[in-house]
Amino acid sequence: MIRVSKYGTLGLTLLSLSMFTSCKKSFIEVTPPTSVTPAQALSNESGMATALLGAYSGLRNVDYYGRTVPVLGDLLSDNAYVSTKNSGRYTQFNNYTFTVADANILGFWTSAYTTILRANNIINANLPGSANVNQYKGEAYAIRALTYFTLVRYFAKPYTDDPNALGVPIVTTYNPELYPPRSKVSEVYALIQSDLTQAYSLMTQYTNSTQFSKYAARGLQAKAYMTMGDYANAKTAALDVINNSGFSVVTAANYASYWNAALPRTDKVETLFEVSSDANSNNGFDALPNIYSQAGYGDLLASTDLYNSYDAGDIRLSLYQVGTRGGLAAIFVNKYSSTFGTDISDTKVLRLSEMYLIAAEAYNKTGDDVNALTYVNYIRTRRSATPLALTGTALFNAIIAERRRELAFEGDRYLDLQRLKLDIIRTTEYPASARSLPYSSFRRLLPIPQSELDSNPNIRSQQNSGY
Repeated sequence: MIRVSKYGTLGLTLLSLSMFTSCKKSFIEVTPPTSVTPAQALSNESGMATALLGAYSGLRNVDYYGRTVPVLGDLLSDNAYVSTKNSGRYTQFNNYTFTVADANILGFWTSAYTTILRANNIINANLPGSANVNQYKGEAYAIRALTYFTLVRYFAKPYTDDPNALGVPIVTTYNPELYPPRSKVSEVYALIQSDLTQAYSLMTQYTNSTQFSKYAARGLQAKAYMTMGDYANAKTAALDVINNSGFSVVTAANYASYWNAALPRTDKVETLFEVSSDANSNNGFDALPNIYSQAGYGDLLASTDLYNSYDAGDIRLSLYQVGTRGGLAAIFVNKYSSTFGTDISDTKVLRLSEMYLIAAEAYNKTGDDVNALTYVNYIRTRRSATPLALTGTALFNAIIAERRRELAFEGDRYLDLQRLKLDIIRTTEYPASARSLPYSSFRRLLPIPQSELDSNPNIRSQQNSGY
């Protein structure tokens, strides 16, 4: 039962019902005097803008894009591993021993659905259309689409495997009595694409990299189409962003400074959308940078397999440092420069460079290797890497390898291996019992949290097999 208070989803103060001395029905139905209903809060543009900030803040939760989701994308794959010297965080994912009672998985699930409900309140607000109202609703549609896209890729089989498989529950309105079963994967993707089409049509304003814009929504749509194996539409959407958004790819000369800058961007360089924290709203020591930084927890290290895949002169190698940890050789990840004390960090969700790689993959898959090479080499030359000269399957494999290098530690590698239905092969830096994970393993999907099964009778029989 995905039950989150309709008041809490807007970040409003709700007087606890336990304060009432009577349990008469009338008391429960009356709006508490210190709170307002979502309809009241969203009765004007100012209220809608405030509610939208609440929706964005949901993305920042530690077990959502604040840390766990980007970590899972690299730790469950072959990019990152937990050092033998560690704080105990995420070891169950390093070892493939997570269970239905896992706190990080529950936190992920709960944070995602809280964010969805916040977005739903904005989408369903009964306000006349205006430039601002349309923009706010467009951003809410994009937030909801991102959240369903994230959920369905971790808790359900890939669309490329079985569109009719069980996906995740769809909730589009607030209903405290709703006990939704899991919808089909195809139905979830239909909602994602519908939401992104709405977002693209409604938004006209660009503020900065921490808020969705028209072309950030379009970029997410390109990624969703690619994940579905719909390469024709993926190519069209990616090219729309590349050619019409006004964004530019960060150059080799500015690459290091780009990753060292933790403030929101307004210059349309590289970052289409990111989840940001500032000095007032942040995850403190549990922010994403500290799980990698040796000045923080420093638990997660880069695999030698990934590190050795870069060309010697590749500028991306500047974000890695060779050293030792726990008496063993280690490769440190310095992609996230901010650490506890600055309280400013960001999680990149969509970058322009990925649009070039989506276009490259889509061109290759639709039989145009000339353009595929053009787009993948556009990124490689801006990273001081040797241009490719391949065709066919060899070129496709090289493009996927380029995605691994370019998007390392941004949470994409595992999801690529999922949509392509590839086995995971890890180095000896991982535990002996967890150095391979075939696509056929039940652990390629996260389990539905036990508390959700206990609360919702309609999902109780829909657990992912093996758990």
